[in-house]
Amino acid sequence: MKLNLVPARTGAEWVRLGLRTFWRQPLAFISLFFLFMAAISIASQLPFLGSVLAPILLPFMTLGLMVATSVAYANDTPKPTAPAMFIAAVRAVRAEWRPMVVLGIISAVYFVAAVGVSALIDGGQLARAYLLDETLAPEVIASSDFQTARLFVMALNLPLSLAMWHAPALVHWHQVEPVKSLFFSLVALFRNFGAYAMFCLSWFGVFLAAGIGIGLVATVLVGVGAIGMGDGASAIGGALMIGSALVLAAMSLSSTWFTFRDSFNAD
Repeated sequence: MKLNLVPARTGAEWVRLGLRTFWRQPLAFISLFFLFMAAISIASQLPFLGSVLAPILLPFMTLGLMVATSVAYANDTPKPTAPAMFIAAVRAVRAEWRPMVVLGIISAVYFVAAVGVSALIDGGQLARAYLLDETLAPEVIASSDFQTARLFVMALNLPLSLAMWHAPALVHWHQVEPVKSLFFSLVALFRNFGAYAMFCLSWFGVFLAAGIGIGLVATVLVGVGAIGMGDGASAIGGALMIGSALVLAAMSLSSTWFTFRDSFNAD
């Protein structure tokens, strides 16, 4: 396996390819994303174990969507069918379930440790909420210590997120061991920092433009409901914003395979 160094402008190209590939089979991408998110949401609701099980499932979602993207982009299929994308994603997840579980356990252990360390800031209130499903009073959640602890956990989880960026794909396409895949993923992001920075900035621009457009539509619908034309318009406005955010998330994940494809090459 060889690491490729790419120019910064490649980051914008990854976004363009991701958007174009998403619109080849938007319903398939959205369905896959919602399927994985539903599984993660259900797992997260389990008492005590939910906060641990949810991170374990994240590598499965990353791999499934990346494999689906590779099928959708394949040059030998003018228009890939949704069943082909689903079948490829399921086969990949089933074939690599052991290393995906290993990656998931590493992610879960890291998350629990990060939340545990946050107890030094807020006395363990965040840890009790995340790990023990304890319901906290609104004034506790609004406290500066609790909010600082949340920001601290987010900062600690950033390196893990970067390490997990390419790890599932490295395991699947290059047969890299799970622990090594985390290291190689970090190396790729730092060596191609300009391209990944441009990738994130380009997606920020897409989200911002979409958010402005969707926000205007939602505001009009909420305004219609406020002037007495029914609560349905307000409900539609709220649902539109939530649904659009989830669709945008699915669109962004559809471009991660291109970042992997151009960053690594088999020897």
